[in-house]
Amino acid sequence: MPAHSTQIIDLQQVKVACRSCTLHELCLPLGIEGEELERLDRIIRRRRPLARGEHLFRRGDAFRALYAVRSGAVKTYTLDEGGREQVTGFHLPGELVGLDAIGEGRHPLAARALERTSVCEIPFERLEPLTAEIPGLRRQLLRLMSRELVEDEAHLALLGQRDAEGRLAAFLLSLSQRYARRGFSAEEFRLPMSRTDLASYLGLAVETVSRLFTRFQAEGLLEAERKRVRLRDPGGLRALAVGAGARSSSRHGSGASC
Repeated sequence: MPAHSTQIIDLQQVKVACRSCTLHELCLPLGIEGEELERLDRIIRRRRPLARGEHLFRRGDAFRALYAVRSGAVKTYTLDEGGREQVTGFHLPGELVGLDAIGEGRHPLAARALERTSVCEIPFERLEPLTAEIPGLRRQLLRLMSRELVEDEAHLALLGQRDAEGRLAAFLLSLSQRYARRGFSAEEFRLPMSRTDLASYLGLAVETVSRLFTRFQAEGLLEAERKRVRLRDPGGLRALAVGAGARSSSRHGSGASC
């Protein structure tokens, strides 16, 4: 599933891409085979790859399609009253972008590529009838929407119940699990986002995030070199994430202003 001109990919190319894609168990084709997969193949559009910093869509744009990230990464964000970006999510290969626009018909957030990114565009006006005819497709779409709700709730819990160290520890563990689901290493991975974007997502100052990475490395919890991270002590990070949540609740969220 790739990204950006409105050129529709040749059916045979799509079939090869979908059937051989390493993300097939995470994306919409899960549980769909044969003629049903071919029907889905016919509506998928392939666009040119997005360059780093290029928008997939902007806040307020009319909702026309869902986008499955095939390579690279996308961030979603909104702007606060001062015009500053507030990052709301990071989308990795195998994840859908745009589900939150189905209800209102307009995108409530903007989506921008964090690096060179390929996506598959799935026009919703053509996907919706298929979900009524293909039960497996409908179930998969509902499953993905449910997962997004769970992740939104987890993000709110991350901001509301953990101090600074707990937020970063919980985020790194979550990212580790997401990479593992994609067949990549759970211990060593690359952070596609900048420290500024990460700080915005965690509700922390950039200096706090940088200081915590330095501290975690000094304590042997991880190794960090530029955007490459290796988790040396996942158990220690888990203790911070869980313990910090409990301490933060008892202190009514102290640390949220770090």
